[in-house]
Amino acid sequence: MSDSIYIAVDAMGGDFGPRVIIPASLDALQRHPRLNLKLVGQPQVLTPILEQQLSNVSSEIAARVSVVAAENVIPDDEKPSLALRKRKDSSMFRAISMVADGEAQACVSAGNTGALMALGRFSLKMLPGIDRPAIITAIPSPGGASYMLDLGANVDCSAEHLLQFAIMGSVMTQAVEDIAAPRVGLLNVGSEEIKGNEQVKLASRLIKEHGGLNYVGYIEGDDIFSDKVDVIVCDGFVGNIALKSSEGAARFIRDQLRDGFAGSPMRRLLGMMAAPVLKEIGRRIDPSRRNGASLLGLQGIVVKSHGSANQKCFGYALDQAVKEVVMDVPSCINRQLEKHLG
Repeated sequence: MSDSIYIAVDAMGGDFGPRVIIPASLDALQRHPRLNLKLVGQPQVLTPILEQQLSNVSSEIAARVSVVAAENVIPDDEKPSLALRKRKDSSMFRAISMVADGEAQACVSAGNTGALMALGRFSLKMLPGIDRPAIITAIPSPGGASYMLDLGANVDCSAEHLLQFAIMGSVMTQAVEDIAAPRVGLLNVGSEEIKGNEQVKLASRLIKEHGGLNYVGYIEGDDIFSDKVDVIVCDGFVGNIALKSSEGAARFIRDQLRDGFAGSPMRRLLGMMAAPVLKEIGRRIDPSRRNGASLLGLQGIVVKSHGSANQKCFGYALDQAVKEVVMDVPSCINRQLEKHLG
């Protein structure tokens, strides 16, 4: 594919579908001159919106976007097993299949997470030595960002799965953030060796025994947004609750700050004076800036956008996919797996 980057976009997924995804895609084409996007979905829906949006961009941008037909759409509440059996003509399946067939180097979707996982495993297969894919995303920290996995793909994990997550998370962080030896921490109910359930204790021993990771031991929930580690490992049940709780806390803080400076003229004046600082704080803690969770462990790049993502947030997911293509993250993980699990 030379130096060009080709990404297949499930243009029908998410709460807002094409009316958010198409303008976000055109914005991404302007940010990334090497990028080419294939918008997968119902042509009768996508084409009119795309043609309208193309009137606002250059012919060079227009030449790097096209529509790929797929008539079916996977509902958000559909079971993964049903999607796998009955939705092989869907926009999501077609987008993932394009990666498997070499027509695209990555897939981005805001659709049904469970279906995306199931279809990804079916079409792309797992990397050797990995049993299950894991969802990973960046979360803000004083040093910039940490990466946390799993965030909901696997609610029941063995200690061996947690070891695999640690390896994959470390390799991705090393590639994407250019950190020579990412610090890996295992999320637990305490930092002492005696704390935690048997699964976490065994996982800690396995990670230590492999020796190829920069393992710093257990971290607690209040360390998630600290600068103690670069990679946070946990099972999907714990990770999903931690992530959703942090997103809710960020919204609560934002709303409380807004309400706190409303009301009296003096408070509004103080709010105006503090506006630049508050804006910067809001930007740092805004979870939407880290939109774009990667499905690690597959033999291909799949990025999951939040279903409620707006235009700017979906663009972040596209940026994440571009970065992973440039870094060739699956190959990086595979090389490290050969060392660690071979």
